[in-house]
Amino acid sequence: MDYEVIIVGAGTMGMAAGSYLAKQGKCVLLIDSHNPPHAEGSHHGETRIIRHAYGEGENYVKMALRAQELWHELQVQSDEDIFIPTGVINIGQPDSTFIQNVISSAETHSLNVEKLTKEEINQRWTGFQVPEGYIGCYEVDSGVLMSENCISAFRKQAEAHGAVLKVNASVTNISIFENSVEVKAGDESFTAASLIMTPGAGTRKLLPLVDLDLPLQELRNTFSWFETDEHIYQSSTFPAFSFKLPNETYYGFPSIEQAGVKIGRHDGGIPRDMNKALEPFGTYDQDKQDVPNFANRCMPNVGPHKMGKACTYTDTPDGDFIIDKHPNHEHVVIACGFSGHGFKFGSVVGEILSQLVTGNKEPKLDIRPFSIKRFFE
Repeated sequence: MDYEVIIVGAGTMGMAAGSYLAKQGKCVLLIDSHNPPHAEGSHHGETRIIRHAYGEGENYVKMALRAQELWHELQVQSDEDIFIPTGVINIGQPDSTFIQNVISSAETHSLNVEKLTKEEINQRWTGFQVPEGYIGCYEVDSGVLMSENCISAFRKQAEAHGAVLKVNASVTNISIFENSVEVKAGDESFTAASLIMTPGAGTRKLLPLVDLDLPLQELRNTFSWFETDEHIYQSSTFPAFSFKLPNETYYGFPSIEQAGVKIGRHDGGIPRDMNKALEPFGTYDQDKQDVPNFANRCMPNVGPHKMGKACTYTDTPDGDFIIDKHPNHEHVVIACGFSGHGFKFGSVVGEILSQLVTGNKEPKLDIRPFSIKRFFE
């Protein structure tokens, strides 16, 4: 066999898995249709939030805390800027499911979270204008990941430990045998004992190659940068944030290295045709309406719109991830459907995938909520 493990998709999760496997001395091949880090997946746009008191559900908290440990390890081992400790404030109505989950997970896991009133938020950070009746939960130890730097750092580690990367190569066929796999990319074929599939936005195109059909949907979302008063919004004093309104959810970042405040809408994406190129920012009216309107309402000290970009979410019906072995093949592992909130977990998902595929130990974290089988029961 050519390799011990082939990884199809060398983005966030795949690159992390490749790094951990290579450091274990495994013979690894990573194949990607682009050249990571790149702008065609879900890791571009410079920054991602990492939160611990998780509004999407308490089953994510232990994963988030382990991910934070691993990001810190990567920071120590890398010359890249990986994590910026800005803190993160979650803002919403007290009875919203999101805020209730944040409060509950903070209490259950003894997290360093401050509960703040509207008045306390507006006074501490004059860049906000929080509506009446809202509260905030400020996560002191959370912050911002420099997403493209994270991918670059994992790539450097993977290659330094002998992993092979085949970039700008599209996978055209996968054959699964009893104790091996064969992957064809272009005019070449590669064999390995095990396969990890982390194809990101290309998941639905590639799953039929391993006889899987999962209920995934690709959505086009956007995010924007704004001109910024650095005295108000600089990253040394202003936090990253998530903002849950009754029918909309936004997230954002302070100005990092004077890049300006960055804000995106998490929900409300437009279904994407994966047979066509990703439409650039400004294609749809809502690109220039949703986020600026939110900024005018809740962050009125933000300046004029400066630049916007589009990205792709690959969503599951329940918003939870898929991290599991193939139902019919123990030596094939699938990780996909990260639904726009997966990047922060990239380090720990990579660790979990490396554990699943080597078979020498089961993951310490509970990944049963991310089972493939939940869609067929």
